[in-house]
Amino acid sequence: MRGNPERGGASATMIVVNTPSQEFALTNFAFCSAGDFRKFATPGSGSALVLVGDSLVLSLIKHGNIPDGQIALNSIQRRHTKVSAGDQISVITFFPPSCFSLALLTLELDNVKAKANRNEELDAVVLAQHLRKKFVNQVMTVGQRVLFEFLGNNYIFTVNQALAEDQEKSNAIERGIITNDTYIVFEAVSSSGIKIINQREAASSNIFRQKEFNLQKLGIGGLSEEFAKIFRRAFASRVYPPHVTNKLGIKYVKGMLLYGPPGTGKTLLARQIGKLLNGREPKIVNGPEVLSKYVGETEKNVRDLFADAEQDQKARGDQSDLHVIIFDEIDAICKTRGSTRDGTGVHDGIVNQLLTKIDGVNSLNNVLLIGMTNRKDLLDEALLRPGRLEVLVEINLPDENGRLQILQIHTSTMKENSFLAVDVNLQELAARTKNYSGAELEGVVKSAVSFALNRQLSLDDLTKPLDEENIKVTMNDFMNALQEVVPAFGASTEDLQRCRLHGMVDCGERHKHIYKRNMILVEQVRASKGNPLVTCLLEGPGGSGKTAMAATIGIDSDFPFVKIVSAESMGGLSESSKCAKIIKVFEDAYKSQLSVIILDDIERLLDYVVIGPRFSNLIAQTLLVLLKKLPPKGKNMLVIGTTSEVGFLESIGICNAFSVIYHVPALDKADAAMVLEHLNVFARDDVDEAAKALDGTTLKKLFMLVERAVVRDSQAIWSGQEKIDLNHFYDILSDYL
Repeated sequence: MRGNPERGGASATMIVVNTPSQEFALTNFAFCSAGDFRKFATPGSGSALVLVGDSLVLSLIKHGNIPDGQIALNSIQRRHTKVSAGDQISVITFFPPSCFSLALLTLELDNVKAKANRNEELDAVVLAQHLRKKFVNQVMTVGQRVLFEFLGNNYIFTVNQALAEDQEKSNAIERGIITNDTYIVFEAVSSSGIKIINQREAASSNIFRQKEFNLQKLGIGGLSEEFAKIFRRAFASRVYPPHVTNKLGIKYVKGMLLYGPPGTGKTLLARQIGKLLNGREPKIVNGPEVLSKYVGETEKNVRDLFADAEQDQKARGDQSDLHVIIFDEIDAICKTRGSTRDGTGVHDGIVNQLLTKIDGVNSLNNVLLIGMTNRKDLLDEALLRPGRLEVLVEINLPDENGRLQILQIHTSTMKENSFLAVDVNLQELAARTKNYSGAELEGVVKSAVSFALNRQLSLDDLTKPLDEENIKVTMNDFMNALQEVVPAFGASTEDLQRCRLHGMVDCGERHKHIYKRNMILVEQVRASKGNPLVTCLLEGPGGSGKTAMAATIGIDSDFPFVKIVSAESMGGLSESSKCAKIIKVFEDAYKSQLSVIILDDIERLLDYVVIGPRFSNLIAQTLLVLLKKLPPKGKNMLVIGTTSEVGFLESIGICNAFSVIYHVPALDKADAAMVLEHLNVFARDDVDEAAKALDGTTLKKLFMLVERAVVRDSQAIWSGQEKIDLNHFYDILSDYL
C-alpha cells in the first residue's frame, strides 16, 4: 500500500547524515531536529511517518544534535535508498491508508557478521514477541532490511512478505504497520547457521491471514451459520499449537464436503476459505479435469495433487504449511465403487487413490481437502466417514436475511457510485425472492441493470452518446427482473394458475368449509415444531373442483416451494422414469423450509384402469414411502392429493397414508345458484330455474355448459348487455343428459 503522501503534509529535500550513535543504528528510526519533526508530525498524534526517497517509509524521531534540514539514516537505510552521507533526499509526510495493519509478516534472518561453524537456535515465539514490541507501529515494506539486537547478538532481517489485513486494497508495493496482532513467520538464510524452532507454536491463532472475518466483504452472504460450523469442525483444532492437540489426543480434520443445490455459494465459500488461510495457495481442481484416457494416468493426476504436501511434510514435519486442495464437482470422479459400467475401473481407482492419500498408512497431516457437489447421494460412502471428508456441510438456499445480504453485496458498487435509485427497497426484494439461490439473485441484479441500461439506448441511433449520469436502476427494473429470472426451486405459479382458469369461485358453504380446514393445515405446517409432514386427500367426483381447490391452497399458502405432480407431465415415460420424476419433486421440496406438493389425480399417476383392474405397483409403493417419509430437520411440508377413485386408493392402502381426507361434493341447487350469480350470465329470474337443472352437476361441467351456451352471443353476454336464453340453455343441457 502506498498511503497518501499528498494530503497537505510537509515535503522537503534534506541532507543525509549518519545516525548520532551506534545505539541508534540498531533501530529502524530516522532522526531529525525538533523543528523539522514538528513540520512532519501528524497533527494531534505526536508522531511522524515519512516517505524517504521513493519507497522507504520510516518513523521519524527528534534528536538535539541534528541541525535543521538534515535527516540521519543508518547504513542499511542509506543502502536501501541508494544515498551516501552528504547527499540530498526527498522527505514527504506519509499518511497511512485505512486497513493498514499487517496481518502477516515474513522475515528472513541473518547474522550481521558471518560466523564460521556456528549453529544457533532461535525460538520463534520469543523472537516474535521481541520484534513486535520493538517495532510496534512502525511501517515495514517488502525488500526492506532492518538491523536489530536480540539476546546480546546483532541480527538483520529482510522483509519478504508484508500482507495487510485488507488484501483487496493492496497494490504493487506491499507494506503495513506492525501491531501486537501481526503474525510473524521466520525464515533463515541457509548459510547463517540459524535454526528456527517453535514456528508452529508462534502461529497460535494466526493460522488465518486476517484478524477477523467479514463474510460480506468477501462476497459471501447468508452463510454465517455454515461458516461457523466449518470453522468449529475444520479449523478450531488447527488454531492451537500441535502440543495442545497432542495432549487432547485428537487429529486434525483432513477433509470436508460442501453439498447443496446449484448456485448456493459452495464454490465461492471454498475459494474464500482457501484465500483466508496462511498456508500455500490452494489448488482448485474440477473433477472431470482429473480424468484421462490413458491407463493409470488418472490415478497419477490424483497423486500429483498431493506431491507438494508430501514433500513439505517430509522436509518440515509439524512445521509444514497447510495445503488446501479444492475439488469442484467431486461427484464426477468419486462415484460409488462398482456403480459405473464402463469396464475400465477408472472411477474406482480414483476413489481408492484419494482414500489412500487422505487416510492411508502414510496419510498426510498437512492437507485439507474440500469437496463440492450437488449430488451427495452419488458419492462413495467410504469417502464420507470420519477421518476423510468427515465434515458434511449443507449449503442450502438462503433465508430472507441471507437474501438481503446477497442483494446488498451485488448492489454495493452501484450504490457507492449513485447508480441505485432511492426507491429501491432491498428488504422488500429479499421478501419477494423466496427460494432464490445466490446465483439467481445475482441474475436478478444483472437483469435489473440491463433494463436500466436499455433505457439509455436508442435502436434508431446506436452511436448516440450515452448519458452516464442519468443511469438509475429503479425498483421497477427489479420487479421486471423478477419476472425474467425465476428460481429453479420456486413455486410453479403458471402450472397452478392453469389448474384454476376460473379462479376460486364461491361454491357455497360446503366447499368454503373444506378450503378453511385446509388453510388450518397450512398454518399447522408453518408453525409446527414436532410434526414436519402433514398430508391431506381431497376426494370426490371428477370435475368437482378438487384440483382447483388444491392449487388455490398452494397459492394462498405463500410457501416458497409449491409444485404440482400430474399425469399430464409424464406422458410416455416408463414406470421407473415416473418414479424418478416424482422423487425429484420431493427432493427439491426438502431443500425449502416450507413446501406444498400437490399429487393431482393419483389414480392417473398410478395408470389405474377399471378393467382388470390394472395399476403400477412400483409407483404406488414409491408414493407410500414418500407420503410417510419425514422431511429433513427444519423443513416442513404439506402434501395434498386429489382423486376421483377413493375406493381404489383405499383398497391398495394409499388412503391410510394421508392424515386427513375431505370429500369435495358435486353442486346442489344452492351451490349452482351462487356460481351462476357470480358469473352474471342469466337474468335474475332465470338463475333459480337454471340452478334446478344443474342440481348434482360438477363445477367443471357447469363452466363447460355456460361457455357453450354463450358462444352464440359471447361478447354481448360477457359484457352484461344480454343474458343467456333459458330455453337455449335447456337445449344445450339436453345434449349431456
